Amino acid sequence: MAFSLTRRGVLGAALALPAVARADTWPAGPIRIVVPFAPGGSTDAVARLAAPGLQQRLGVPIIVENRSGAAGSIGSDIVAKARPDGQTWLLTFDSHAVMPVLVPNLPFDLVADFTPVTQIGRAPYVIACQPAKPYQTLAEVFALARQKGSVTFGSTGNGTIGHLAMLMLARRGGAEVTHLPYRGGGLAVNDAVAGHIDMMIGSSALLAPQISASTLRPLLQLGASRLGGLPATPTAVESGFDGLTAEAWWGVFAPAKTPAPVVARFQEALVGAYREARIAQQFAEINQAELVLSDGPALGRFVQSQVETWGKTARENNVKPD
Repeated sequence: MAFSLTRRGVLGAALALPAVARADTWPAGPIRIVVPFAPGGSTDAVARLAAPGLQQRLGVPIIVENRSGAAGSIGSDIVAKARPDGQTWLLTFDSHAVMPVLVPNLPFDLVADFTPVTQIGRAPYVIACQPAKPYQTLAEVFALARQKGSVTFGSTGNGTIGHLAMLMLARRGGAEVTHLPYRGGGLAVNDAVAGHIDMMIGSSALLAPQISASTLRPLLQLGASRLGGLPATPTAVESGFDGLTAEAWWGVFAPAKTPAPVVARFQEALVGAYREARIAQQFAEINQAELVLSDGPALGRFVQSQVETWGKTARENNVKPD
């Protein structure tokens, strides 16, 4: 019996060695960060902000790969099925928490197939329109909607918190709105600037540059308080929508079973990259966003709370993927 136990212990140690060895020699080559949305949006920009700092800290090329579609589930599925060797990571957006409601027969499990790494940051949603539009406030937009029957709004995709928040605003404002989902923030911004849609909702990180350039005019912000960069733009609560706040967020996940030492080292490098003075300043001042840089367990708890809060809204409004 003693021999049997000893033998099992030796076998267990031998089986553990490859994972430890991978952690000790990681990274073994270029690292891929999958962004499950099109180029030009805030998620793409957030990923590319960190890439140079990550490359410097880890000593290998960092490749940001855009794989958009189906509310982010296509790119997320790629990461869920990737080898857990630390060479592939997911950097995704707030719709991640709503995917179980949005996508029938989701090909992965939101909890079992991913290891949470860090919540990078958050930013309130902002509603904006082309400056030539005749309305100055969201109340005026809703008045026009009641007159015309409906108005259009663009978002970065079905099931994003911005999309769901706009549905809640319209319901409470007694107006009909027609949703035009885009596969990325950049595409939605282009149509909003051109005046092809009546308004759009996007994170402050996405819209702040256009608002600063006066190519978009803000109508409402959905943070708990007014942004420093938008001091004249009221919050939803100030506009009579009690208790309604909505923030975009960005998080990083690894394939499940990625060795914990690898996850810890990547998280450390990622946090260091975002804390660089230039990056942190751009995040706060240019993008009007807040760095969070949590640990993995905190991200896991946060995602669960988002599933409960916004999943209910998605079900109530029968929201489907793009």
